[in-house]
Amino acid sequence: MSVTPIRLGIIGAGAIGHVHMETFKQLPEAVIAAVADAHAPAAKQRAEEHGIGTVHATPQELLEDAEIDAVVIGVPNQFHAPLAIEALRQGKHVLLEKPMSNTSMSAKRIMEAAEQSGKVLMMAHQMRWTGISRAIRQQIDQGALGRIYNVKTGWIRKKGIPGWGSWFTRMDQSGGGPLIDIGVHMLDLSLYLMGNPRPVSVYGSTYAEFGPQRRGIGTWGTPNWEGYYDVEDLATAMIKMDNGSTLLLEVSWAAHAAGAKEDPYVQLMGTEAGLSLSGTTGCLVTHEGDQVKEAVVEPLEGESDRVLMGRHFLECIRDNKQPISSALTGYTNNRILDAIYESSRTGSEVKLEW
Repeated sequence: MSVTPIRLGIIGAGAIGHVHMETFKQLPEAVIAAVADAHAPAAKQRAEEHGIGTVHATPQELLEDAEIDAVVIGVPNQFHAPLAIEALRQGKHVLLEKPMSNTSMSAKRIMEAAEQSGKVLMMAHQMRWTGISRAIRQQIDQGALGRIYNVKTGWIRKKGIPGWGSWFTRMDQSGGGPLIDIGVHMLDLSLYLMGNPRPVSVYGSTYAEFGPQRRGIGTWGTPNWEGYYDVEDLATAMIKMDNGSTLLLEVSWAAHAAGAKEDPYVQLMGTEAGLSLSGTTGCLVTHEGDQVKEAVVEPLEGESDRVLMGRHFLECIRDNKQPISSALTGYTNNRILDAIYESSRTGSEVKLEW
């Protein structure tokens, strides 16, 4: 029996919007029915590239389109909250790019709007869906690690500041630098693998040693040399959970990190074993008698991370179920990010009340 495809609207015709278009074109359960961007010519160009039938003059016009069932929002961080909240009010399901918002206060408003609407709000954290992440989660679910009590995670880029002077490097528009840009991926993945414990305290520091001097510039994004840089280029933090476990996080856009790999990594330490991922490789470590044993963990095979994520979003819409990267997980991430920035400003530990 044929199923009527879910009609998607894509808001944001930039690089990440293009990625989502390429992804959903591979899923027959959906059809990309419309696209919109604040810069209308960009939306028109993407529509021509991907064979999208409707180009709306503005994002608001797309949100008011009664023929659209769900929207994918891939725009600068400062616009996440207003667009996601309006989409939910208009009765659309939402796949929202990370971070949930540029502040935890606006992220909370998104979560509340999702609860009131009864629609699906899913965060686009594709790293949960990689072959190696799924393989490690499978081992955890089978009890291989025992109780996870300490985790180290990070993503160190040595020369990768994106779009210097653009919204990427402006606190009022992005909400922060590498911490909120790529650090949120590692934070989200780690919390997910840990079983989503609730964070209760945060101690962190941020540094801006490269960006203000226009050093460490990467290839992502378009620089605006008339703009400015007022975000960090390195952050480090320790987060304590309600179950007693700890999470150590380090992330950078630019750093003199001698010998460090530039792959994202997670190292999980459990009472029975340890698991780690670095890029696309995994490792299991155990103690057998007085010997330390290490074994390679192979990634699970299957479709790409983004295709699996997109399919999960569509399944949640059809089956009216909660996505694994729910609104609450997005809000939790934002709470931690805000606490790290606050701790860095004050020099003190930040307690989180729930």
